[in-house]
Amino acid sequence: MSQDDRLLPGDDLESRLRAIGEERYHIHHPFHHLLHGGKLTKPQVQAWALNRYYYQASIPAKDAAVLGRLPTPELRREWRRRIVDHDGDGSKPGGVERWLKLTDALGLDRDYVVSLRGLLPGTRHAVDAYVNFVKYRSVLEAVASSLTEMFSPNIISQRVAGMLRSYDFVSQETLSYFTPRLTQAPQDVEFALGFVKREARTREQQEQVLDALRFKCDLLWAQLDALHYAYVEPGNIPPGAWKP
Repeated sequence: MSQDDRLLPGDDLESRLRAIGEERYHIHHPFHHLLHGGKLTKPQVQAWALNRYYYQASIPAKDAAVLGRLPTPELRREWRRRIVDHDGDGSKPGGVERWLKLTDALGLDRDYVVSLRGLLPGTRHAVDAYVNFVKYRSVLEAVASSLTEMFSPNIISQRVAGMLRSYDFVSQETLSYFTPRLTQAPQDVEFALGFVKREARTREQQEQVLDALRFKCDLLWAQLDALHYAYVEPGNIPPGAWKP
């Protein structure tokens, strides 16, 4: 067995996962620099919120696909919590409803947002690719693809602080989606990271874990590429997509 085929110690696997985020996470995308730095117009922020809704609304569907494939009650109970976090439990709103509070506050018609009629094609294809990935790839890869949450508290802190400082059309209340994620995301990461470190029992599986995280980073980046191209530079909005 060559050195390249040897199983990585768990801490080394985690370090490589975190290095992927340092390089590829969409906190580095020019669109986010503009968003967090207060450089976007209100219509550009509206376009971001409208398109991001599809990603947020698809997370529970993605998690339900993973849930159905987990082999034990203990694992399913843990993963089910993610669905409740986003869909709510009937007595308090989840993340999807909190995102709609943001689109409401930005002046977007809720029925229009939920209808998905104004989505960019790039948004639709990227999000659908993610849902299909967790349906048809291994459970290990599906869980690993969620590990972009390792990096989300940092981007949330930047986003909320920057938007509150820069835009008079948002408030702490309208950005309420993000506050629970500061505690939910680390809890999700603790489980998912432990799972992949435990269940990736060969070097090939460990490489699949790393590739799954690269895939997830890439699709998040692709969504911002689509927004930047349509609404910032060169401003080429595709037919059927939302127009300010």
